[in-house]
Amino acid sequence: MPVRIIATLATVIFAAALPALAALTVGQKAPDFNLQASLGGKVYPFSLAEALKKGPVVLYFYPAAFTTGCTIEAHDFADAIPEYQKLGATVIGVSHDDIETLKKFSVSECRSKFAVAGDTDGSVIKAYDVVMPTHPQYANRTSFVIAPNGTIIYTYTNLHPDQHVANTLAALKAWKQSSTR
Repeated sequence: MPVRIIATLATVIFAAALPALAALTVGQKAPDFNLQASLGGKVYPFSLAEALKKGPVVLYFYPAAFTTGCTIEAHDFADAIPEYQKLGATVIGVSHDDIETLKKFSVSECRSKFAVAGDTDGSVIKAYDVVMPTHPQYANRTSFVIAPNGTIIYTYTNLHPDQHVANTLAALKAWKQSSTR
């Protein structure tokens, strides 16, 4: 095999092994959206623009309700809701799941502490460029912190659920400190 082909193959293999990164980055404007959401089993229309009027928003995308990693992540967010509330933040989880599934998930796994929304057509998942590369019907596990002015101030993509809460809380605290100076 010529050296050029080997180098190209090595580059492709290396790139495929890297974790996917969210295309939307810090400093970009977060795309506005309206989705059906469930909080404590009750369905309501969630509007990002309306939530931002109240303070920062932690928007996290997850692959599918009731899967192991997504359940762990939902429990972690539910446990940390008092800390998010102290920082004036709204937490919303988004997946491709239908609202009937999310009504159950919002009660059992989110413990009725925060809302989850269904993006059944994938339009919000695509707008945030968090489509899972290996399974495009799902969202990649990605967390965003969005300032009240609609600017993304933090983004983190990792299929492992264990650092999303700690990282978004740290980003909110840093933002809060810098905005009070």
